[in-house]
Amino acid sequence: MSFSRISAWGGLALWAMAAAAAQTPPDKAAASGRIEEPPPPAAQPAPVFSYDPGGRRDPFRNLIGGKDVREKRPVAGLADMTIDEVRLLGIVKMRGKLEAIAKLTEGFPLTIREGDGLADGYVLEIRPDAVVFRKTKDRGIPLMRPRDIVKEITPEERTHE
Repeated sequence: MSFSRISAWGGLALWAMAAAAAQTPPDKAAASGRIEEPPPPAAQPAPVFSYDPGGRRDPFRNLIGGKDVREKRPVAGLADMTIDEVRLLGIVKMRGKLEAIAKLTEGFPLTIREGDGLADGYVLEIRPDAVVFRKTKDRGIPLMRPRDIVKEITPEERTHE
């Protein structure tokens, strides 16, 4: 038997079933013009899901390194900090060069000079009112195109010359 004969018989069978369904007598309710709707289903509360790690790691935590990972590591200096963590306190001029004063995550002050490295970039330039950082990594992965991030000091922190 070829495929065309099988499909012809299948099509004929479907046509016969559709014709038989069309010839069935109508319902008594449909004949009287009244259609009864089924009662609405009873509202059930939504199921509550919870995750029990049972000594295993949480599968929903970021493996590359998120905020949870950064908070637990100690910060010993500027090389351990990311650009986002740097809090700029002020800019001073020492020996004819500008230096920035930043705050570590623990609150200790730190001097920043041009060229100093951070965990995800380095200090590109120090201006009288801002520090320009060049971000070369994001979560430890090198960026295709480095981005420059400018952090300005607030007007209250600017020195009066």
